[in-house]
Amino acid sequence: MLIFKTIQDIQNQIFALKKEGKKIGFAPTMGALHEGHVSLIRQSRRENDITVCSIFVNPTQFNDPNDFEKYPSTLESDMQKLITAKCDILFLPSVAEMYPTGLKNPKPLDFGFLAETLEGEWRPGHFAGMAQIVEKLLRAVTPDRLYMGQKDYQQAMICSDMIRQLKLKTRLVLCPVKREKDGLAMSSRNVRLDKKSRAKAVEISKVLRSVKASIKRRRTTDDGPQKTPVIDYEKKAFDRLSSFSEFKVEYVAIRNAKTLKPVKNISTTTPLVALVAAWIGGVRLIDNMLL
Repeated sequence: MLIFKTIQDIQNQIFALKKEGKKIGFAPTMGALHEGHVSLIRQSRRENDITVCSIFVNPTQFNDPNDFEKYPSTLESDMQKLITAKCDILFLPSVAEMYPTGLKNPKPLDFGFLAETLEGEWRPGHFAGMAQIVEKLLRAVTPDRLYMGQKDYQQAMICSDMIRQLKLKTRLVLCPVKREKDGLAMSSRNVRLDKKSRAKAVEISKVLRSVKASIKRRRTTDDGPQKTPVIDYEKKAFDRLSSFSEFKVEYVAIRNAKTLKPVKNISTTTPLVALVAAWIGGVRLIDNMLL
């Protein structure tokens, strides 16, 4: 596995590879890699000639400085996982390399409602910082395909919109959520959970599965799915998760899966996604499920 720490060096390497006709797949990460990240590498290897992974903990997407300081760093084990997965190139830049003129974003893109709802409400500035660094990474790596996990559903939607706005020659590939055996969505933050919180955290995925099953039943009943307000499902799921004293629930939302806009009623034609954000044991977890 080749390792590059500067934009110029990785651009030179990618240019040479593309001159040979190689297709490039890219998975940007903030490290603390788990099987979810590794699955992105594997899919990229299946679909491209060269797979690039970046590890960069981006300071501009943390609205809470403490969260940035606590973000786990496991570089040695991360590199071993990438080598085992046969990743071809690791891009490992410094903050100074990615932000040579400072952290301020001079020309943030406007994502409108997509960046204002859900995570945008609870983490102001997060998506502006995220989009800022993903754009920088895409311009450095210039991949043919960008691999992102469905767990960060809203983030992936914003990256897709960013690619559209900037007319970049990269296609976003959304990969399924990888889960632990008990159903908990894999996340780098899971390592910060104590034993008790880790055991209880599985209730998030249980709630999502319950929502999915309920909506599936409603869609197949004879009295018409359009007669069931979405808010009823949201409230039931929110109340169920909130009934556990360990959780501080920020939101449970059922949205249009293509736009993230609220929907009033269940229908058989509108694709839906259920999304959850909740705190447990001092750790903020998110998850989602397509319905």
